Amino acid sequence: MTEPIKINIWSDVACPWCYIGKRNLETGLVAFSDAEGSLPVEIEFHSFLLAPETPVEFAGNQIDYLVGRKGLPEDQVRAMVDRVAGVAIAAGLEYDFDALQPTNTMKAHQLLHFAKGQGRQAEMKERLLRAYFVEGRHVGRVADLADLAAEIGLDRDDVLRSLQDDEYLADVRADMRQAQEYGINGVPFFVIDGRYGVSGAQPPAVFAQALAQVAAERSEVAEAVPEGR
Repeated sequence: MTEPIKINIWSDVACPWCYIGKRNLETGLVAFSDAEGSLPVEIEFHSFLLAPETPVEFAGNQIDYLVGRKGLPEDQVRAMVDRVAGVAIAAGLEYDFDALQPTNTMKAHQLLHFAKGQGRQAEMKERLLRAYFVEGRHVGRVADLADLAAEIGLDRDDVLRSLQDDEYLADVRADMRQAQEYGINGVPFFVIDGRYGVSGAQPPAVFAQALAQVAAERSEVAEAVPEGR
């Protein structure tokens, strides 16, 4: 069986560019899979907290949060947010920044590790991002996270137990240490086949091209190795 191309993704649930990057990657994967010589692809998400100091409960929306955190005029912040929303629309996403509830994402990252252990990490990542950016759901409180997990078929009581016990806190911290070792200081960041790094929410074609390059290199190596060895 052909070994899949592994894509390790560092991202944050509260990162608008991370959701856009995820969509662009998915579009690029479709183009790659339709091309000659394509290979299977395996994706794993890793934790990265952009603003670990954010409280679980914040009284206000994304505009209020950015005005307070960055100290920028509200009209400038709204212009920034409108720009991101426009890019999101181009990727097929409809962000609702007025309804968005800023929160600490540490527990959400722990939930992603829990879901990984259940073979449902990709579904959980998508559910969390959609809940946060599109639906205005809270993704910082344990009970709310357990509700979202139950929606994709995970055991709500087991999720509550895991999050309350910080069962995967060490795994989240390990992801963040690895990000530091790689020199990752912004997300999304994609490590393709353990060799190529792609930073930011790049267009779908960039991902398709990177995957095609890996597939071509593997093919060249396979042809260079004598049969039977």
